[in-house]
Amino acid sequence: MKKVLLLSCSTGQGHNSCALAVKEYLEGQNIDCEMTDALIFLSGEIADFMSWGHCFMYRHLPGLFRWGYGYSERHPAVFKENSGIYKMLTSGAERMYQFIMQRQFDSVICTHPFAAMILTRIVNNHSLQVRTAFIATDYTCYPGMEFCNLQYYFVPSRCLAKEFEENGISGGRTIAAGIPVRQKMYDRTDKADAKRLLGIGARSRHLLVMCGSMGCGPIAKIVKYIAGELTEGMEVSVICGTNRKLKEKLERKYRGNDRVHIIGYTNQMSLYMDSADLCLTKPGGISITEAVVKKLPMVFVNAVAGCEQYNMDFFVKMGAAVTSGSTKELAKESIRILESEARRQKMADALNSYRYPGGAEKIFHSLEDSSGAAACGEPGKEQEKLGQRFPDDMGDRGIYEKRKDEEQRHGRLQSIQVS
Repeated sequence: MKKVLLLSCSTGQGHNSCALAVKEYLEGQNIDCEMTDALIFLSGEIADFMSWGHCFMYRHLPGLFRWGYGYSERHPAVFKENSGIYKMLTSGAERMYQFIMQRQFDSVICTHPFAAMILTRIVNNHSLQVRTAFIATDYTCYPGMEFCNLQYYFVPSRCLAKEFEENGISGGRTIAAGIPVRQKMYDRTDKADAKRLLGIGARSRHLLVMCGSMGCGPIAKIVKYIAGELTEGMEVSVICGTNRKLKEKLERKYRGNDRVHIIGYTNQMSLYMDSADLCLTKPGGISITEAVVKKLPMVFVNAVAGCEQYNMDFFVKMGAAVTSGSTKELAKESIRILESEARRQKMADALNSYRYPGGAEKIFHSLEDSSGAAACGEPGKEQEKLGQRFPDDMGDRGIYEKRKDEEQRHGRLQSIQVS
């Protein structure tokens, strides 16, 4: 690889964060990288509507977002070629094709399904002599993936590779690579030092509450219950992301409470995670993976469902996280876990069973290999070599089978919604 195009979408920060993590690693290997929003190739009106509409529903109408995702799962043909949605999503394919050709990229990597669909349209219509790849940023196979036609699909876990293959991604094109996160998340600060740097008591048990980049979910209600349950030697930090209204509301309410810390958007997430004893978060794919890197036990707020339902299910079954359908119970459970060092250690130990590979590093080596090694099929010599360098995750093998059993019993997984 010499010149790589990374295609994300302006529908939240998770896909962008993944693309930035890959860009950061590839540039460290002296590869020329460019990252852009796939929606810019659509008309301005369509792009603005999709970006604004997604963010508005996600933050303010999670029930509608949940319904839409569920509908697309039940009716994946909405993404089929010649459908109205497909035509709208891929209306910028020719502009993207010209962009790829003019900039002379030799590899194109997508971190969002919409980008993968546009790129597929190009692959189907042109003789595109570049590597094409998709990176899943959640612990599930997205609706519409069966209509994509790229060369490589990088997935978080080997058990999920099977799920992608059952959805039409055949031919050994799935590669278990983990979800890429920024290199700074691998830097570790001693917990006591991290607490001191953030103004947290060195001996305090620290609960980190994260709302995602958009600050969504019933966070105000959860924090109210948590604040009422905090005992001596406990502190909570609430990361509100870009939700300024939430930040201002919480700041007014907890002004003067030195055990409740309200933070807006921050570039110190690695330090906050290092300082935390427990993380209460919505189950976004990137946020979870960052917590996995930090070996940080989690409590999940299932505010939106959709693909996040499957993220939650993946780690709850692993024993690394817990959840509840009640905001009050989420608060109580968080306090109970903070009070029990044994429970926190057991949850952290469960994370060790998920041996996430090198993320961006494995993606780099897989694409560099001329034979497309490390695909999840019959291993050739090059695949075996990559397998030795990046051992597959071992402890999550049964999660896929458990999920399929539940789907067969109940028709599909039922979301646990927070009330």
